[in-house]
This record gives sequence, C-alpha cells and structure tokens, in this order.
Amino acid sequence: MNIQSPRSVLSPNDLAAYWMPFTANRAFKQAPRMLAGAKDMHYFTTDGRKIIDAAAGMWCSNAGHCRAPITEAITKQAAEMDYAPPFQFGHPQAFELASRIAALAPKGLEQVFFCNSGSEAADTALKIALAYHATRGEAGCTRLIGRERGYHGVGFGGISVGGMVNNRRLFGALLNGTDHLPATYNHEHQAFSKGEPEWGAHLADELERLVVLHGKDTIAAVIVEPMAGSTGVLVAPKDYLKRLRAICDKHNILLIFDEVITGFGRLGYAFAAERYGVVPDMITFAKGVTNGAVPMGGVIVREDIHDTFMKGPEHIVELFHGYTYSAHPLACAAGLATLNIYRDEGLFERARQLEPLFADAVMGLRKEPNVTDIRTVGLTAGIDLAPKDGQGGLRGLTALACAFNDHDLMLRVAGDTLALTPPLIVSEAQIGEIIDKVAGVIRSVA
Repeated sequence: MNIQSPRSVLSPNDLAAYWMPFTANRAFKQAPRMLAGAKDMHYFTTDGRKIIDAAAGMWCSNAGHCRAPITEAITKQAAEMDYAPPFQFGHPQAFELASRIAALAPKGLEQVFFCNSGSEAADTALKIALAYHATRGEAGCTRLIGRERGYHGVGFGGISVGGMVNNRRLFGALLNGTDHLPATYNHEHQAFSKGEPEWGAHLADELERLVVLHGKDTIAAVIVEPMAGSTGVLVAPKDYLKRLRAICDKHNILLIFDEVITGFGRLGYAFAAERYGVVPDMITFAKGVTNGAVPMGGVIVREDIHDTFMKGPEHIVELFHGYTYSAHPLACAAGLATLNIYRDEGLFERARQLEPLFADAVMGLRKEPNVTDIRTVGLTAGIDLAPKDGQGGLRGLTALACAFNDHDLMLRVAGDTLALTPPLIVSEAQIGEIIDKVAGVIRSVA
C-alpha cells in the first residue's frame, strides 16, 4: 500500500485467530500496535499516525519502504508469470539474480542456492556442509559448531547451533553433535564500543579446544554471525574472524558467515565479509536481498564446494535439497530491483559515510537513566537498559510499546536491549530525530 500521508484504516474486530510469532500474544491483544501502510522512512498506523522506522522493518527494509521500482517489478512479474517450479525447471530472473549476488560476494564464492528465509538459509548451509564432507569420503566430519548467544533462525538446525536459550528450551534434544564457542561480548572489556572492540580476538582460539575435545577430523562446519543482531548487537572483536578463519583452515573445517542481518549494506558493505577481510566458505543471506518486499533467502557457496557435488552421472540429482518456492519469480523480480536501488543510490557507501555520525549520536545516550552499555557498528546500535524490578525483558518490552504509542517510533528489542537499525536512506536530520525519541523513551521507562 503506497500511502503518502497518514490516514485512518479500520482495524480487524477479532484478533483471536492469529497466533503471532515471537510476540507476547496476550499483552499485544490487550493493546495492539497495528500498521496500515508504509513509505520510505515511515510506517502509518490504523489510527493515522506517522511512525519513524528505526528498525528497517525487521532488519530488512534497507532501502526504505514501498520503493516504486521494487513495487513495479513485482507487479510486472506477477502479471507475466506468477510461479515457476524450481525443480527441473528454471526462469531467467533466477539465473540473473544469482549472478548479481555472486558478483557482490567475495571472490571464490560463485554459486547461489535460493530458499525463502534466513532460517532456511542457515539449515541449507549446514546441510551443504555435511553433504560436502560426506561426498569427499570424510564420514566422521558431522559435528556442527555455533556460538553462545548466536541466532541462526528457527529451523531445527538453526536452533541446534544457535545459542539463545529461549529459542531452544521447549524443543527437545535437537540435533546431535553440536557444540558452541563462547559469546564474544564482555562488558568489562568492551563497554561503550564504537565499531569492533579491541578486546576479544583470543576467544576464537576456543575452537582449538573444541577440536581437541571432540577429536580431529570430526567437525564439519562453524557458523557465526559477523555481528550478532538478534541477541542485542554483539560486534565481532578486531581480528576475531581472521583467527577463526585460520583455525578452520588448519583443521579442514568449513566456515559459514550468517549474514542474514549484516548482508546488503547494514555494515557499510555488500557483505560483512568484505568489511572484515575474511572469505568464508559460505554466506547465508535473506532480509535485505529483496528489501523485505517478498520473502527470499539463500546461501552463497564457494566454487570448489559446489564442484565437489558435480561428479558422477549427469542425469543424477547432485543435492537432494530445495524448496517449493526457491527462486520464486516475484522474489527474484524484487531482488533485482532492490540490487539496482542499492547500486544506483550508493546505499552501501552511504552507510559507511553515516557510520561515524550515527555512532556519535547514539553514544550521546550513555548518560540517560538505566543505560548500562551501548554498542555500535555500521548503521546498527544496541543500547542495554538495566532490568526493571529484577524482571528481565520487562523494561525492554515496555520501551517498545512506549516508543510506538507515545513517541511515534519503531525500534527492536532483545530482552532489555534496544536495537536501532534504520533504513540506509536515513538522513542526518532523521538520525537526530530518532535519537531524541529514544532518549524520551528511555526516560519514560526509567
């Protein structure tokens, strides 16, 4: 819906049927936060208010909302071909988009496998890693390593290697043969860091301990986020990822970067791998690839990993994996239009240019009540608030509702951490507006 100005829209009169994801459903339905439209940097509510979006929707609308080229591309594609089966058939836009994405990735990552979400991308990358070792006759390489406080979606693979307890606790034993590196965050050594913390590179060496613990030649892959967003914006320390890459090379372990959040400009580059000068074996992506307009995800894979599967009779399926909606025509149309906007408007470069100003502005909140830490990198910030009355997450949830209802602001929360991740089109004036509103929210929930 292309809304140029706020207007009232009738709300549904029955909220009971929809079981909302990652939401306190009972609390929400007592005081709903309903959206009716969006344009550029703003959402519009059903009661006609204009809400500035400091969250890029959910880390995904990097180019802002309802961009005409994306809308037009989706509409045109829907009229020409609404769906094409991805098994044994193809369509031109899928191959074009794969080529465009591969061209943005580090050299050597040349193959793109499409899926529909970040969760599917993580599980796909893990399956490719396991299949790769099996195809090479390395049957013992079956263990998967994640990281404490890591988030890799909600599939069984993703929550098994993920390290966010609430995402795991209700779902049984999960996958066998997983383990976790320690989280990279340490308040004592890293508090109020701009960009990559100086302390913490040595935490990568914990992978050596896991190799000794589980045995040489047993670990298939390590998956990490260059910046852990969903857990509260935890930034990789300087040289941490380089040390992790070296250890993986030493022990024949595949390194997977989960860039579902950091991909497509969030840290000032097409992928965070470029920012950190590290080439992983696979990169997962989603969210920003289509600007959030149509669901899409995928995995960018190193050429020689792909080629390992391309042996044997040519009529045999090389990898028994995929999804009904892989490379969906509408998603591909949205992706191509989105990449054009990123290129034509220089949004990745713009994010790099705005990073120092954004960091300084956010750090101005450090003296607000109950602020215990602030972390910034790219156009992303995490602001930790002290728990309220000993109830973890209560102050954060109160802040989210207060921001929306009283300050016309959308932000993200992770427990008691406020996350700011505005679209890359944000202006300097809008950064100031967002910070002023966040300060008001923090005081309101003090």
